[in-house]
Amino acid sequence: MSCIHLLLKSNKSIVFYFFPFTNQRGKKKSNWEVPNGGMEVNGDDGEPAAKSPAEEEMTTFSRHNFGNSGNTDDGFSVTIIENMKEEYGLFVWPCSIVLAEYIWQQKSRFTGATVVELGAGTSLPGLVAAKVGAVVTLTDDSSRVEVVTHMRRQCDLNDIKCKIRGLTWGVWDAQTFSLCPNIILGADVLYDSCAFDDLFATVTFLLQNCPSSVFITTYHNRRCRDDPTPEGNVSSDCFKPCVVGIT
Repeated sequence: MSCIHLLLKSNKSIVFYFFPFTNQRGKKKSNWEVPNGGMEVNGDDGEPAAKSPAEEEMTTFSRHNFGNSGNTDDGFSVTIIENMKEEYGLFVWPCSIVLAEYIWQQKSRFTGATVVELGAGTSLPGLVAAKVGAVVTLTDDSSRVEVVTHMRRQCDLNDIKCKIRGLTWGVWDAQTFSLCPNIILGADVLYDSCAFDDLFATVTFLLQNCPSSVFITTYHNRRCRDDPTPEGNVSSDCFKPCVVGIT
């Protein structure tokens, strides 16, 4: 694990920790390896059916295993409903798997913590955090009603209690002001440079609202040649999982 420590002019520090990650081809052995990319796509296994033939065609279920999922004392699995319709964005991107695995590996850090996931979407990292004992609030763009509804379905499917909120980056309301997390999560939230200002304004507010908090994100370098799809393989160089904290 490598580390970069920057001291800002405001005397606040930002620390980036970079972790090894193996791609789905398994060329590199590391603690970040997740069997089958951490995903098992289920068939007729009793999962709830989609509501319509058109929706059913685009809907799949994936099961993500952490630790020894057969032993509830040493692991668990999380089932995710995915909608492969591109404009929904409701599928599990590799960055979410990396962040979820980080949470599992660092579960002692998350137990009892107050966690907010930004841009949660399918919510895999937030659900894993809740599984290891965190008090979790899942958030996504308040204008995307189908995504907020989808987050509720994920919680119901996995019998996990999380708060669900619509939170649009850069928009200030009472719900945003009330948040005071120990840990802020964001998987692949740096995908659109046009949203950077609003994202970092929101993150900065949350960090300052709870001075001991940290922002944990996984970043995918989309300038890599080996660009991923939800099912595809990716180069290990495309991932920069990092912890960013202001103290």
